[in-house]
Amino acid sequence: MVKDIVYRTTAEAKGGGRNGQSATLDGALAVTLSVPKEMGGEGKGNNPEQLFAVGYAACYLGALRFAASNEKIGEVPAEATVQAQVGIGPRAEGGFGIAVTLKVSLPGVERALAERMVERGHFICPYSNAIKGNVHVVTLLE
Repeated sequence: MVKDIVYRTTAEAKGGGRNGQSATLDGALAVTLSVPKEMGGEGKGNNPEQLFAVGYAACYLGALRFAASNEKIGEVPAEATVQAQVGIGPRAEGGFGIAVTLKVSLPGVERALAERMVERGHFICPYSNAIKGNVHVVTLLE
């Protein structure tokens, strides 16, 4: 549970949900949403899975850097990358769920140290904490 909120933002969706518009109330981000072709839509906009992937990749890379620096466990190289692949599909129990694969590249970092950074990144990342035990996440260290 969060003990002290240090930042809060608000977004609003309009239209048909997956076919509509969504924007932050401060005007900093606005997107047109469209159902992907693979799900029977036109695919002429963005979709929630893309937005989740972009946010998770950025947040997790930031968490890796935070862990390395604050816990003094090494240095994340400037050229480090995180790719977040987010898939959606029906759940056995009904409804829909997502699955995530994170591909982490830490060039020049010794494998054991990179594994420690990846572990600590999940401990720190709010996305990882939010979906822990609820979304299947695979982390691949390249």
